[in-house]
Amino acid sequence: MSTPIETLRREHRVIEGALRTLDAICVKLQRGIEVPSETLLQLIDFIRTYADGFHHGKEEAHLFPALETNGVERDGGVMAMMIEEHAAGRAFIEELAEAARSYQVGDPRTVRRFVLGAWRYMELLTMHIHKEENVLFVIADEVLDDHALASLREAFEMEDAKLGAGLHQKYERIAAELERAWAA
Repeated sequence: MSTPIETLRREHRVIEGALRTLDAICVKLQRGIEVPSETLLQLIDFIRTYADGFHHGKEEAHLFPALETNGVERDGGVMAMMIEEHAAGRAFIEELAEAARSYQVGDPRTVRRFVLGAWRYMELLTMHIHKEENVLFVIADEVLDDHALASLREAFEMEDAKLGAGLHQKYERIAAELERAWAA
């Protein structure tokens, strides 16, 4: 059985696949290759639901409080930075969703807006994942004892259940299918 931190790392690999897809789509859009708006909306739904709602939601609701309980400062430290970056990512997601909806109705000006917003989001999330894995998760491995990890694992399982039976796997499958179709 994997630890909660290993689970979060595995989810990062899935999210990185979606970022590769987003990058490949942006390159195609810049070259004038039409991408179905449904593909953009499906990718945004993955980012919003899986990356932000599910993954970041688990960190904010469960990992950060567990770290704080175990002596890690929430304000002014690495957790504060992670929370700020989650909020910035949400703003980018809304910007991308708005641009995708405009693209869907045929507004040609939105391609540039979508691409620039996507690249800013990809840059933010790539750096964010790096910081989590090389700073935050290292701290978590050091300060969380077996009891804290067991509680965190249980909380993560409850989050999976809240998402709905099979929905976690469904979103991972969607990310893999989009990557095969667009980033290959």
